[in-house]
Amino acid sequence: MMVGHALLAFGVAALVAQRFWSAERALAFGVVAGVFATIPDVDMTYAVIGLAQAGFGGVWHMTAAFWGSSQLVHRAVTHSLVVAAVAGPAFVLATGNWPHKMVSAGLLAVLVWIALGTSGLLGAGVMLVFVVVGTVAALVADSNTDLGPRALLLAAVFGLASHPFGDVFTGSPPRFFYPFDVTLLHSRLALLSDPTLNLLAIFGLELGLAWFAAVVYFSLRAGDARRELREHVHPRAALGVGYALAALVIPAPTLSVSYQFVFSVLAVGAIGVGPQLHPERPFRPVRSPTAWVCTGMAAVTLAVIAYAGMYAFS
Repeated sequence: MMVGHALLAFGVAALVAQRFWSAERALAFGVVAGVFATIPDVDMTYAVIGLAQAGFGGVWHMTAAFWGSSQLVHRAVTHSLVVAAVAGPAFVLATGNWPHKMVSAGLLAVLVWIALGTSGLLGAGVMLVFVVVGTVAALVADSNTDLGPRALLLAAVFGLASHPFGDVFTGSPPRFFYPFDVTLLHSRLALLSDPTLNLLAIFGLELGLAWFAAVVYFSLRAGDARRELREHVHPRAALGVGYALAALVIPAPTLSVSYQFVFSVLAVGAIGVGPQLHPERPFRPVRSPTAWVCTGMAAVTLAVIAYAGMYAFS
């Protein structure tokens, strides 16, 4: 999932950066790395074309058309460590003076040209979207943070290069060394042999990344992540346990057919939205988006654990 890529890059980047910089600068560095970690998934824009061509034919028909068309270029053109090594510096050069901008334009044009020769017009079009989005992200980061060119370069390269490693558990493995014909993984990695438990384990890994990012965020903002998490998780998150009953209603999910489970279990996160009582003024509710997110995460976490228990012992 795109969110998982961003959370992993944010957490690792901010955690390392706080050893050298202030908490505020480390957070900015983590956020920029997280943004760049999502950019490789712009290759999914082609899938929208396939969806439009399929027309409206029911949810599952449209879903199949979406994923089928995405596989033509997904996890290839933009999911490459080679591309990241070139695109990262090129994006940062775009934030410099005119000579730097010209070098940036030349490097990015080379990437589009290589994609054209290797993957045709489709690959070139996807690469063009990638370079435009990456350049805009670099310009926005440069104008809204004080990271400077070197820090921005580290954040961009780390974010881009970390992305493909998060895709080794789902779908087809990324082409780590595109455009070169070198295969690192021939098939995705499985955490468990049971297909449903394997999906639940991967989903749990995503949740673990979310909690990891939350711990890093609170440790940098407040210093005491454990106390902050306790204060930001409302007891109503325990209602998520009720999702265990879904194991009796929806078909057992797998990586091939996971939509019913994923959409429904994420909906449990709505439990997090609601007022929280002020610790010093009990009759004054506090509307805290941070508490909503943490409570929703806790509810979803309990829902997945309860569902896994019901599935395993039923």
